[in-house]
Parts: sequence; C-alpha cells; structure tokens
Amino acid sequence: MIFSRGYLCRALLLLLIMASLPLAHVSAWGFYAHKRINYQAVFSLPPEMIGFYKSHIQYISENAVNPDRRRYAVKGEAEKHFLDADAYGDSAIYTLPRYWEDAVAVYGEDSLRAHGIAPWSTYQTFLQLVRAMQSRDTKAILRISADLGHYVGDIHVPLHTTKNYNGQLSGQYGIHAFWESRIPELLADGFDFFVGKATFVENPQLAIWKVITNTHEAVDSVLNAERELSATWPEHKKYSYEERGGINTRVHSKAFTMAYQSMLDGQVERQMRKTIKFTADLWYTAWINAGQPSLSPSVDMDFFEQQEKFAPLKELENIREHEGQSDTSLLPWVNTHWKRKEEGSGTLTG
Repeated sequence: MIFSRGYLCRALLLLLIMASLPLAHVSAWGFYAHKRINYQAVFSLPPEMIGFYKSHIQYISENAVNPDRRRYAVKGEAEKHFLDADAYGDSAIYTLPRYWEDAVAVYGEDSLRAHGIAPWSTYQTFLQLVRAMQSRDTKAILRISADLGHYVGDIHVPLHTTKNYNGQLSGQYGIHAFWESRIPELLADGFDFFVGKATFVENPQLAIWKVITNTHEAVDSVLNAERELSATWPEHKKYSYEERGGINTRVHSKAFTMAYQSMLDGQVERQMRKTIKFTADLWYTAWINAGQPSLSPSVDMDFFEQQEKFAPLKELENIREHEGQSDTSLLPWVNTHWKRKEEGSGTLTG
C-alpha cells in the first residue's frame, strides 16, 4: 500500500500529539496519581531512609508508572494489577487462600492468573525489595520501590477487585477512568496528603489482603453512587469537552465529577491517603526486615540514562482495557517502554 507524503505527515503529527497528551488519563489510578502517591510516600519515611529516597524522589515518582507500561509489553504483567474476587463468588474475598501455594492447590495457577493475582504478586514484590535491601543493591531498591508503590496503589482501587472493572456489566462503561483518573486530575490539588510517619507492618502478606478486602467492600458504593447520580443528570451536563493536545475530548464535566466525589464522601481522597501511607509502611518494613542497612544516595548516573528498551506486543494491545477514551487508547504504543529483569527469585513469576 502506498501512502501520500501528506498522509504520512498527518499520521506522524497525530502520533506526536498523542504522545504529548497528559499521562493522567491512562491506566490504573492515572499516571498523575501513581506519581503523586510515590512522591508523597517518601515524606513519611524515617530519617535513616528519607535521605536516600528524597535524593531519588524524581526517579521514584516518575517510574511509578512502569508497571502499567509493562502490561502492554510483558506477558504475565497485567494480571498483577487486579483481582476479580467476585469471579470466585460474592463473598470469596473473605475466603480466598492468603498464601500462593494454598491458592494454587485449590484453584490451579492458570485459573488464578486469569482472574488476577494482585495481592499475591504485591507481596512477592515486597519480598524482592527486602532482598534488594539486604544486598544493598541501590539500583534494584529504586526500581522495586517504584514498582511496589504502583501495585499498592492498584489494590486500593475498588474497580481493580471486581470482574465488573469498567462498569461493562452494569451499563456504566467508562467508570474506571472516571473514578481513578478524572477525580484525582481535577481535585487532588485540594486533597490532604499528610498521612504521618511510616509504621512497621507485622505481617505484610496478611496486611496486603486486609487492604484489598477493605477495598473490595467499596465496589458497591462506587457503582451505586454513579448510577444514582447519572439518573438525575442530563447527558449534556454530565459530560463536557476539553482540548488535549489539539484534540477535543469528551470527559466527565467538572460539576459532575465534584458531585460524584461529594456523593462518595471523599472516597478517592481517602484511598489515595491510604495508598501513600501503606506504600511508606511497606518500604519501611522491608528496610527493617533487611536489617536496617545503610542506604547510600550515590547511584551511577548511567542507571538513570541507560535502561534497556523493549517492544510492546501486539497481542497485548487491548489487554484489560478500561480507559474508555478513544484518544488515549494508543498512548502505551507511542510512549517509551522500559524493561527491567525481575529482581530475585520466587515461586510467583510473571
């Protein structure tokens, strides 16, 4: 097929425009929220840790989105971001085996991965951080800390815990990005992110399950509030158009977004605060469990400038899509993707 020069120029321009769109409109919690969460978590760390993390706060926050980028390029990544708890039954969140080996024995690994493995894989990432700190591998500590903050964020999003993850089963398609991206994008500057100091977590594995259980209990409120509110709002007031990168994009209106946040009684803000606190808690707990090693702020600058690129896989292009915004559906394909090797060993791998 032969394309005209004008067509190719327009196509290239479109890709450049899309690449420049705000990343807050893509993926879990939105890129903006994931970065903000990791950034804020640094300030809850004790003096022995904050110097190291603050020295690299830009890396910790900017790379908080790497797991979302990898889900389009690494098989086995997407399932680490969610758990369809209700796929096992209405009350299964309370009875699912907390330990990976027990869960595999009951359901089989393929079935577990098909419905998401977020709580089990989040714990594995925590263990990787412990090992990195034990070996004082500065680069691994930074990479895994950024990843861990992302996965902790995901288990605080109610729609990451249900098979109706984008309202597609209840006629509410698009609610995922609305809850986790649009609300923080518009309102997070007014949120209170002071969460206090990090505290030691006695049993991280069970604590992670407690978090995702509490998160899952909020699914009904997320869906019901949007349904009730939508019933009283005309379409032309529920949505508005905003220019993004030169493209008029339909989004939930600011008025509707604020009304929804109010109806949820600040739920999104609470979940972001909980994510910040628990991220800092797990970083701190990993450091304690590793023997409280001295964390040197010195890192080879090549680490920040030279990382191995990897190519996205075509078969993963639409995996677990929940953005519901056509103008951003190709963003993962025009942004840079970075690959890292899994840190440490473990029975749970992607």
